[in-house]
Amino acid sequence: MNKSQLIEELAEKTDHHIRVTDKVVNIFFDNIKNALNDGDKVEIRGFGSFFLKEYNGYTGRNPKTGDKVKVPAKKLPVFRTGKDLKEKVRSSNSPLQKSKD
Repeated sequence: MNKSQLIEELAEKTDHHIRVTDKVVNIFFDNIKNALNDGDKVEIRGFGSFFLKEYNGYTGRNPKTGDKVKVPAKKLPVFRTGKDLKEKVRSSNSPLQKSKD
């Protein structure tokens, strides 16, 4: 499912106009982005949490030339699934699960 499919499904299930649901979804995602940008953690109970993880800089190598490259320290957003989401996925017949034949 992508963002536009999510918006369409929400509009359908809530009987709201697609423009309204588009605005709501964008506000939701923008608030998550803004909170992470401010260094806050975003926790949605039963679903998961978003937070920033800091990575130290290191010296790497360019695979094409073999030259040393300095990679700067960085912060990246991370998503950690919540307990309810993990259990839902595990208990479903997910295509990602290996079948027991």
